[in-house]
Amino acid sequence: MNLNRVNQATDRITLKNALISVADKEGLDHLVPELWKRVPELRIYSTGGTYALLLDMAEQFPGGSRKEQVISISDYTRQPEMQGGLVKTLDYRIYLGLLSEEYNQDHQNDLTRSGAVAFDLTVCNFYPFETTAARTGVTLEDLRTHIDIGGPTMVRASAKNFLRVTTLCTPQQYPELLAELDRETGRTTLAFRLACAQQAFRYTGRYETSIAEALTHGADAADLRSLYLKENSQ
Repeated sequence: MNLNRVNQATDRITLKNALISVADKEGLDHLVPELWKRVPELRIYSTGGTYALLLDMAEQFPGGSRKEQVISISDYTRQPEMQGGLVKTLDYRIYLGLLSEEYNQDHQNDLTRSGAVAFDLTVCNFYPFETTAARTGVTLEDLRTHIDIGGPTMVRASAKNFLRVTTLCTPQQYPELLAELDRETGRTTLAFRLACAQQAFRYTGRYETSIAEALTHGADAADLRSLYLKENSQ
């Protein structure tokens, strides 16, 4: 396998394109306006309920609407969401924008060819799986339904490419990003992006562990039969 190895990266990256899709919307009403104050030209790509919330923030932004700077992921990918929201962000142009390397000419050619944008910031947290698992009487199907696929994939891709992408997974990190942008005049440093990547992989690791443990404890034969094998019952 011919793996890409990078020997050159830019320390300070100016934010231009953000990808924001969160289940927990706490703190977003503060983060986004503050981002625009520090990076006025920032474009934000988003999905579903997050997109609707961001659009409302953009329309009410002091000094004039920034509605044109909020883009629906479906409009960007030219693909509708899969029924039930099962597929929203799993798209070649999105992952090209997350994983492309700044000094790799083939990657840059791919961005140009596909009309994709390079994302500099990802803000994403997942369906509240642990909250679901803790409920009394939760079923295996309840657990299965609340497993997030696109979110963890997006976070892992962003964190892998900390060479130029900043990844945030919790509202507690939002003030850290704003402080970094204040220190670096609208830019993030390589050291900051690496620290965010470390937190991101811890976040996804805890999430996957919680799923494995919940499925292990919830997967009994009677539950499987009652939930999924009704058509085979005699």
